Amino acid sequence: MISRTAEYALRAVLHLAQHAGEAPVRAELVADALGAPRNALSKVLHVLTRAGVLASLRGPAGGFTLAVPAAALTLDAVVAPFEGVPRRRRCLLGRRDCSGAGACGAHAEWTGVVDRAVAFFHDTTVAMLLDAAAGGGAGGPGAAADVTDPRAAEGASCAVAAAHRDPLADGGGDG
Repeated sequence: MISRTAEYALRAVLHLAQHAGEAPVRAELVADALGAPRNALSKVLHVLTRAGVLASLRGPAGGFTLAVPAAALTLDAVVAPFEGVPRRRRCLLGRRDCSGAGACGAHAEWTGVVDRAVAFFHDTTVAMLLDAAAGGGAGGPGAAADVTDPRAAEGASCAVAAAHRDPLADGGGDG
């Protein structure tokens, strides 16, 4: 459903949110923690800074922090500077005209799937994901699960990794 770049953005923001209140985190440390290419992640962090999602501090003690409280930062706001969450629906079966009386057999269900995914990104905050991970995510109740690790999705509910593997990976469908 989202690009690899948007996934890196979400994972980086979640990582920084887990370290909120601490010293700014250097780009290379975020990249290493996520297992992401340093150059690519550095570019992602700078785009997020220009978008007002992150704040950056230069110098030896510099790095990145959230510019917006995690409770006010939606997943949609994090991915928007890249391509955002696809809202345009294309027919799952590839039809050019798939609506109304000419809708394909998957139209109603597929439209609902896309609408739920859009609502998830719009309504879910970074804090909500962190709270869910701490309350019963990959590490069980009360554990401080690492929501930035896509391997945490194995047998757990890692929304970022799940969104990346979502069947909407082609950008959605109109039916």
